[in-house]
Amino acid sequence: MIEILRLSHRLPRDCRITTHVALSARAFGATAMHYSGMHDQEMEDAVHKITLRFGGTFTTHYITNEQSFLKQKKKEGYTLIHLTVYGTSFQELPQEQTNDKILLIVGGEKVPPYIYHLSDYNISVGNQPHSEVAALSLVLYHIHGIETDYAHAQRRIIGQKRGKKIETFVKEQSIDLVEIPDLTKDFQQRPKEQ
Repeated sequence: MIEILRLSHRLPRDCRITTHVALSARAFGATAMHYSGMHDQEMEDAVHKITLRFGGTFTTHYITNEQSFLKQKKKEGYTLIHLTVYGTSFQELPQEQTNDKILLIVGGEKVPPYIYHLSDYNISVGNQPHSEVAALSLVLYHIHGIETDYAHAQRRIIGQKRGKKIETFVKEQSIDLVEIPDLTKDFQQRPKEQ
């Protein structure tokens, strides 16, 4: 079981990035994202709608005390992995960790020192400034791979070389297939405006 803790969510500054942390976590197999900082019902609702439409059991939870939450997760047997540009390479993460209960910690504004001390691992995807969404995605892919089958999906995106296809389901039955035409040909053939 893989869960995420997003630290210090700030409104309105972090609305988009925290949503992307949640969606990336969901896509790469995490089951939940907990977050601290400011409560954001709008972000929670947006993530919930995606989960309803595209399946799975991903949930979001607001927490008020990060330190107590981390200590409780440790008692429950979770391995705490803090993603930080100052850590050692994620490729050095022991493979035996991939089957345990894992809590990945993703920073926000300045990360308190106790996060570094409570974490079992402080890891990075590189020692240059980068996005927390990129770091989370790489680490989740390293640990879990990509999730492809989501229970109770109402919709499924069907990968295409060109164009878009979305399959819609009701009670496990496919009811329609929406095909969106490839419009890139039109853009390639249009003369440039003067």
